[in-house]
Amino acid sequence: MKSLRLIIPDLFLPKDFAAEVSVDLRLPALTKLLARGSTTPGKILGNLENLLGELFCQSGANDAPIAAISAVYDGLPQGNWLRADPVNLRLQRDQLLLSSVLPSVDEAQQFCSSLNEYFAGQGMAFFAPHPQRWYVRLDEPPNIRTTPLPELFGCNVRRDLPTGEDAAHWHKLFNEIQMLLYAHSVNDAREVRGEPTINSVWLWGEGKMEEPLRKDYQSVSSDDELVKMFSSAADIPFLAWDKQWNDSPTLTLPQGERGYFEGNQLLVWTGLRAAIQQGDLAAWRDALQAFEIGYVQPLWQAMQSGKISQIKIDVLAGDNSRSFNVMRSAAWNVWRRSKPLAQFSLV
Repeated sequence: MKSLRLIIPDLFLPKDFAAEVSVDLRLPALTKLLARGSTTPGKILGNLENLLGELFCQSGANDAPIAAISAVYDGLPQGNWLRADPVNLRLQRDQLLLSSVLPSVDEAQQFCSSLNEYFAGQGMAFFAPHPQRWYVRLDEPPNIRTTPLPELFGCNVRRDLPTGEDAAHWHKLFNEIQMLLYAHSVNDAREVRGEPTINSVWLWGEGKMEEPLRKDYQSVSSDDELVKMFSSAADIPFLAWDKQWNDSPTLTLPQGERGYFEGNQLLVWTGLRAAIQQGDLAAWRDALQAFEIGYVQPLWQAMQSGKISQIKIDVLAGDNSRSFNVMRSAAWNVWRRSKPLAQFSLV
């Protein structure tokens, strides 16, 4: 039998509208698993990026070198890296709202060329191996703490700029980058086409790869590319996310290694994140209903049949994040009755 760890960001909605949004939402397998799981004492990390650091990094969540891991994944050499991903920042009253953008390969190269020309000789160089993943390589590691970009789309980011000993220096660079991008000819062309301008970058993911990642799982599957990057860096077999969970997928492994369907398995589903960030609660309901049918019900059936011995569910919801540990024996604890999903949000 195998054990699984299932990570689900944004499953628990804010208390002020959780009941209204999830009314009539039928999730029999998911609510049974949550009701029959034992909750882990203490708080778990409230965002996916830090939790991945806790799961994979020897030194823990606060030192997860996300930029270094993703840089190598994107074909760049090891070094002192920061992600410098392209974004749109928009002032709305007293808020600074961050939105995603979709630059072309050519646009990304033009922007990075201009940034490198402007910052020449200052110990930093910009690269865009992927149009939505830009990087800055530094001569010296930055002494700052940053906020992961995936948590910030649609949010006011005034309080999320870099902190730490070198924060003032990086705030200055941040402003210089904004002024350069704002006046760039690429943005003039984007405005003519009615496309959002790329008027800033978001700096995040500091840290250097100084030790190998942990290999606590025999396989990883996710719909999130950052999870795939961690899996690749740890040299753990990765299976692309499918519409339905499969307990015996096809995966070619070196001779003598375990197959995908044995041992500890990590599943990370981020299918609710975009709906929450866009405020599309109907899409949140639809995505969760499909996940119940395609994944949770097959997992519940596999546990009842003895194929799975344990499922640990991490629900990431900021301060309301919790872990539920479900042993196979608990699957038959019928006296632990299910309750509507919204009631878990209200704890």
